[in-house]
Amino acid sequence: MKLLGKLLVNILAFYVVDYLVPGFDFSDFWTIVVTAIIFGVINMFIKPVLQIITLPISILTFGIAAFLVNVLLLWLTSYIVPGFLIVNFSTAAIASIILSLVSWFLHKLASEK
Repeated sequence: MKLLGKLLVNILAFYVVDYLVPGFDFSDFWTIVVTAIIFGVINMFIKPVLQIITLPISILTFGIAAFLVNVLLLWLTSYIVPGFLIVNFSTAAIASIILSLVSWFLHKLASEK
């Protein structure tokens, strides 16, 4: 049930980012669902490896490398999922920031009882 809740929060976060960021587009609702699943899998398996590899650079750049890893993983997801389009790198960067903030807020809202 916890996994389903996280998935629903991610779907809603992607929907909000789609609404707020021009150039961050989904063809339909099911594309958002598939994107949330694929992005979750990428964050679960690929992101930890990349964070360990980029840790020295992250320390030197005060976390900018970690931010770039998030942006690149979001952009990778757009290449994997048909019907999900990110126009350029700056759109991916803005979307990554907003996606992180919205996801954080919704996870906090869902965890309060």
